[in-house]
Amino acid sequence: MGRPRLSVVIASTRPGRLGPTVAQWVLGQVPPDVFEVEVLDLADFALPFLDEPREPSEGGYAHEHTRRWSAAIRDTEALLVVMPEYNRGYNAALKNAIDFLYAEWEGLPVACVGYGWYGARYAKAALRQTLERVKMTVVEAPGLEFGTTLVDRQVVPDDALLRELAQTFEDLRAAAARSSRGRSSPAGR
Repeated sequence: MGRPRLSVVIASTRPGRLGPTVAQWVLGQVPPDVFEVEVLDLADFALPFLDEPREPSEGGYAHEHTRRWSAAIRDTEALLVVMPEYNRGYNAALKNAIDFLYAEWEGLPVACVGYGWYGARYAKAALRQTLERVKMTVVEAPGLEFGTTLVDRQVVPDDALLRELAQTFEDLRAAAARSSRGRSSPAGR
């Protein structure tokens, strides 16, 4: 089996967002010999508020935007979400994107690199509950903190942040190897 596919999701969709900057930095830290990488920008998917007539757990999506989002998630073996913290929570576009799908999440290894005050720890804690509910395998990841590791809209990593992120990639790789979602399995088609 080749390198597992890691999808980096940019969760923020607002104008002037910081997500692409953080995602670009994260992409520069991915060990090139470990993952095949792609970016999934929620702004590009332009998902409306959940508009599927059937429950996501039933599958059988009616809308092309949902089928496109489903295919992108089915084709990945690990996920790294780059997410902002808004008012101690995670953003609505990310929650909406999660709610569009169901079976696609099961067993998928995921890590969340948050950014905000206090390293987005409140948003990451809230998101973890949702990710565990849809049966994703959550891997620990660092947060970027305004004023220390995120200054003037630029990532300013310290040694601890770099070590934590390197460990995140290793843990994602190991979780992907243990997952039944490999490309050869029916769930990873």
